[in-house]
Amino acid sequence: MPERFPPIGDLLTALAATRPDDPAVTCGDESVTFAQLESRANRLARAYAELGVREGDFVSVGLPNGVELYAASYAIWKLGAVPQPLSYRLPARELEQVIAVADPSLIVGFGEEVAAGRAAVPAGFEPAATLSDGPLESRVSPAWKAPTSGGSTGVPKLIVSGSSGAFDVDAAAAGFGMRRGQVQLVPGPLYHNAPFAWSMLGSHVGQHVVVLPRFDAEAALAAIERHRVGWLSLVPTMMQRMLKVLDDRPGVYDLSSLDLIYHTGAPCPPWLKERWIDLVGGERLVEGYGGTEAIAFTVIDGTEWLEHRGSVGRVVAGEMRVVDADGRELPAGEVGEIFLRRPAGTPPTYHYVGAEPRVLDGGWESLGDMGRFDDDGYLYLSDRQLDMIVSGAANVYPAEVEAAVLEHPQVLTAAVVGLPDDDLGQRVHAVVQAEGALEEEALRAFVSERLVRYKVPRSFRFVDEPLRDEAGKVRRAAVREQELAWTSTHKGSR
Repeated sequence: MPERFPPIGDLLTALAATRPDDPAVTCGDESVTFAQLESRANRLARAYAELGVREGDFVSVGLPNGVELYAASYAIWKLGAVPQPLSYRLPARELEQVIAVADPSLIVGFGEEVAAGRAAVPAGFEPAATLSDGPLESRVSPAWKAPTSGGSTGVPKLIVSGSSGAFDVDAAAAGFGMRRGQVQLVPGPLYHNAPFAWSMLGSHVGQHVVVLPRFDAEAALAAIERHRVGWLSLVPTMMQRMLKVLDDRPGVYDLSSLDLIYHTGAPCPPWLKERWIDLVGGERLVEGYGGTEAIAFTVIDGTEWLEHRGSVGRVVAGEMRVVDADGRELPAGEVGEIFLRRPAGTPPTYHYVGAEPRVLDGGWESLGDMGRFDDDGYLYLSDRQLDMIVSGAANVYPAEVEAAVLEHPQVLTAAVVGLPDDDLGQRVHAVVQAEGALEEEALRAFVSERLVRYKVPRSFRFVDEPLRDEAGKVRRAAVREQELAWTSTHKGSR
C-alpha cells in the first residue's frame, strides 16, 4: 500500500493550528500569518464553489505577485481543483487562446468581459462576509499545478503536473535544498513555473515566503538582509543586476543568512557564475536543469562547476541521453538533441493539454534542447533545437511572435530570432518584410495588443526580400547569423 500524504489544503490548516501567529506570506506592506491565510483561503474556497468550481476543474489565476495569489491558490486546492497560473498582463487575444485550451470553470484576476461566458472574479475580489472561514472537507486535486507555456506552433499549451495535490512535500522540498523554518525570497513573477512551484512548495512546508511585487535588484538585496532570507531562486538576468548593485555599493548589503541560491531558467555566463561563487561560496550556489515537465533533472553546485566549467551537472533523477537526427545515441563530446526518461516504474510526471510531446521509442521525450555529455557524465547545453528564445529566463517561441507580427495588414513575411543581450541574455528580434511605409513603433504597438510584454520584440529590422521560401518555411539559424552580421556592422542599431 503506497504511503498517503495529506492534501495541500490540509497542510495549511495544520500550519494554522500549530503556528497560527507565524508569518506565512509577505509582499510589500502586506503580511499575513498562517491563521489569516487559512481563514482567507477557506472563505475564498466557498465563494469559488458557489461560482461553480468543482473537484478536478482547472481554475485560471491571473494575479500579480501578492498575498492574494497564495490565498486563491490554496482555495483552489481546498476544493480539489487545479490552479492554472497565467500572466495578469495577458492581452485579450492571448487570454482567449489560453482559456480555449484550459476550459477553466473560473477565471481569477480578469473581468467578465474577457471570460467568454465563464465565471470570473477580478483582482481584489472579496467573498461575502457571511461565508464561513472554517476548515473544509478534505479534497485532493488530481494535479497540483498546470502552468501555461507557449508552443512551437504558436498556440499555448498547459503542462499539467503528474503529482496530485497530495504528495511528499518534505521530500520534494529537500530535493531543492529547502528546509522547514527558512525564509524564502521570491523575486520572480509567479505566473512562471519555477517561482510558483518553489514558493508554494516552501509554503507547504511552513516557510515564511517573502514575495517581491516585481523584481528590483536593490529591493531583493534589502529583503535578504531584512528578513534573513535562507533560500532564494534567481535567473542570470537577476544575478547580473544584483551584482551591479553590490559592485556599486560594496559592503552595504548582508547576504550571510543565505543557505542556498538555486539558479536556472537560462544559461549563466561563466564570468557571472564565478562572481557569485566568490560572493556566496560554491557550496551555496546550485544550478539545475530539467524543465517544467520534471521528467529528469541535473544538478551542480558552484564548487563542482569550477571543475566542469559550463556544465549544468550530472543527472540526479530520471535518465538523459543525447541523440543524433536519426535517434541514435551519441558518444561523449558530440552535440545532439537531449532526450529524457522518467525513472523506471514511476508514473508520468506531466501531460500536455493542447500539444503532443516529441518522443522516441522506449519512453524517451525531448524538451527541444541540444547538448553534449563529457566523459564524466556532465551535461553541457547548446542551442535550442526548436529555436526557443530565452529572454530574462522567460521562454519565447518565435512562431508565436511571428503569428502576431504577421497579423498586421502591411506585413508580408516575418522571422523572429533571439540576439545576444547583456542584460536579458537574449532579446526578441523581428525581421520584417512589409509593403508601404510601416513605422517600427506602430508595429510594436500592434504586437503589444496581442502578446504579453516580454514576448514583444525589442528590436525590428525591415527588409525588402521575402523571409520564407515557397513552402512557407524559414531557416531561423540562417536569419540569426545574418542579423548578427548586420548588427556588428551597424553598431548602435537596435
